[in-house]
Amino acid sequence: MTQLSLHPDRLFSSNPTERDIARRLYNEVSAAPIYSPHGHVEASMLLDNVPFPDPAALLITPDHYVTRLLHANGVELHELGLARNGVPSPASGRDIWRRFSENWNVFLGTPVMEWFEMELSHVFGVTDVPSAANADSIYDQLAAAIETDAMRPRALFDSFGIRVLATTDDPADDLAAHAALAADPTFTGHVLPTLRADVYMNPLAVGWKSKLDALSEASGIDCGTYHGLLTALRARREYFIAHGATATDTGVLDAGSDPLTPHDAERLHSAGLAGTLTADEATAYRRNMLYRFAEMSVDDGLVMQLHAGVIRNHHQPTFDAYGPDTGHDLPDRVSFTRPLEPILRDFGTDKTFHLVLFTVDESAFSREIAPLAGFYPAVYAGAPWWFLDSPAAMLRFRESVTETAGFAKTSGFIDDTRAFCSIPARHDMSRRVDASYLASLVAKHQLTEDSARDIAISLVSTRPITTFRLPE
Repeated sequence: MTQLSLHPDRLFSSNPTERDIARRLYNEVSAAPIYSPHGHVEASMLLDNVPFPDPAALLITPDHYVTRLLHANGVELHELGLARNGVPSPASGRDIWRRFSENWNVFLGTPVMEWFEMELSHVFGVTDVPSAANADSIYDQLAAAIETDAMRPRALFDSFGIRVLATTDDPADDLAAHAALAADPTFTGHVLPTLRADVYMNPLAVGWKSKLDALSEASGIDCGTYHGLLTALRARREYFIAHGATATDTGVLDAGSDPLTPHDAERLHSAGLAGTLTADEATAYRRNMLYRFAEMSVDDGLVMQLHAGVIRNHHQPTFDAYGPDTGHDLPDRVSFTRPLEPILRDFGTDKTFHLVLFTVDESAFSREIAPLAGFYPAVYAGAPWWFLDSPAAMLRFRESVTETAGFAKTSGFIDDTRAFCSIPARHDMSRRVDASYLASLVAKHQLTEDSARDIAISLVSTRPITTFRLPE
C-alpha cells in the first residue's frame, strides 16, 4: 500500500540555501499556539465534549472543501451525509468514508490533500493513503480512535495548541455555550463569539422578516422599524462584547457603502416588510447597512471583517435541496477602493476602527487591498481565504501585499473552517508557506534572518492578536 508522505521539507523551496533558512524559520513557529480569529466550529461541541459520532461526521460531511470536490467528480452530496430536501442521508459513516477513499485521487495536488494527510497522520496515526482497498480498515482505526478520551473535543483543543477560537454567530443567539465555557474552570482556552448579521442587511433575503422577529425577541426591541433594527443590533453587539466578542463578520456581494438618510432608510425598511421593495432599493438598503456596521464598530470597538465578492449559493437547485454552505459559493470580480470610499472617508483614520478586507478575487490584493492597507490605519489585508487558501495562492498573496503594505498590515492566518480537526493542518501549511517566502527574502538579502524570524513569530502571534484585539 502507498503510505502517506509527510516530508519534513514540504512546501519549502528546492533551492538548498532557501530550504535551510526556511527550516530554521519554521522551527521557530511550528509549535506556537494557534490563534483562530475566524471560523465556524460550534461552541456547543466544546461545551458538551461528547465523542464524535463517527469518522465521516467529523472529517467529511461538515467540510465543504471536501464535499465540493467529490461532488464535482460525480458524487452526490446525499451520499456524503447531507440531508436533501429535509430528508436525512441514508448513507452510514462507513459508506461515506468508502466514497471518500475510493475518490482520493481527486484531491491530489490540492490543499485538501495536504490537510488530510496531516490530520490522518498526526492526529490519528494513520500511515496509509486512503483507497477503496483499505477504506474499511482505516475507518475502523479512526472509529476506535474517536471513542477514546484523547479524541474528545476538549482534549483535541488542548493537543492542537489552540489558544483562541472564534465562532460565527447570529445576533439573536443566546451565546449560552460561550458563557458556560467561560465560566468552566476546567476549560482554559478562549472561545469567542463573532457577530454575523448579513441576513439583516437584505430585505429580499429569504427569512428576513422571521430574522427580525427573532432579533426583536432576543433584544426586547421592536425591529419593525429601521431605527428599531439599528437599536437592536447595537444592543446585541454589546451583549456579544460582554460574552467575549472582539469582532463581527460581514459577507456581501459588493463593498458598496453609501449611507442613506434616516428617512430614506426607514422608507425602504417599510417597503421590505410590505414586500414592495425593488432589487435596486434592496441594494441601496444593504450598502447603507454596511456603512452603519462600520459606524457601530467605531463606537464599540468590534473589529469589522468584510468578505466581499462572493456569489453565494451559485447553484439554485443545490441550495434548494441542501441549503447554504454546501460548496457552491463562487468568486466574482470585486472592488474595494471606490465602494468603500464613504466608510474610509469618515472612519479610515479613526484609531478605534479595524477593517479587515478579504477577497476571493486575488487581483484585488495588489490592485486595491494592499494600497488601502498601505495608507489607512484602519485597514488590514485579510489572509487568503476560500479558493485562495492554498500554498501557491498564499505565496502570491505575500508577493502582492508585502511590497505595498508590509507584514504589519496583514491579519495573520484565518482558517475559516467547520472541520475541527483540520485547524492545526491549515495553520501548519500557512506557517510553512510564510517560512518559505521569508527565506526567499533572506536569500536575496532583502531581510536579515533575524528580522525574518521576528516576522515569522509575529505572523502567528502579534498580528492576529493586534488585528482582532484577541486576549493573549
